[in-house]
Amino acid sequence: MVLGMSLQAFTLVHVIISLIAIVIGLIVMFGLLSSKPMPGLTAIFLIFTILTNATGFLFPFKELLPSYIIAGISLVLLAIACIALYGMKLAGAWRPVYIVTAMISLYFNVFVLVIQSFLKVPALAALAPAVPPNPPGGPVFAVVQGIVLVFFVLVTIGAWRRYRPMAFA
Repeated sequence: MVLGMSLQAFTLVHVIISLIAIVIGLIVMFGLLSSKPMPGLTAIFLIFTILTNATGFLFPFKELLPSYIIAGISLVLLAIACIALYGMKLAGAWRPVYIVTAMISLYFNVFVLVIQSFLKVPALAALAPAVPPNPPGGPVFAVVQGIVLVFFVLVTIGAWRRYRPMAFA
């Protein structure tokens, strides 16, 4: 039981929160590229991404896993993003700080989504089998993760160059 839910129900809630964070995060990401602040969606993205990482720590703990480390780093990055956005109002160097920290946090969520997809979707698992406790591996998995990484690097650079909101309230 986690938060009064069975582990299966809690896992479903965690996955739904994660998918909401990713979908809204992608919308916000494309808003950055077109210099549209989207304050409401940005708040939802940040809240759900924080919830995704925080709820990850509530699963039964057996050993320190890479997912805990990624979630911890992401929470620190999200705290910095929130300070840059809401505390410092994206003034000066805080604009690129926000862009980079928010996009890395989104990338981490997508990175984990790709891993989980290769673990849970039979067709993908056949392309990149995992030998527990190791994550999926092999050339197909590496290529997919490489494409995701390059995509996020390019989008982050594009957002850094283009995102110039008049005001973010």
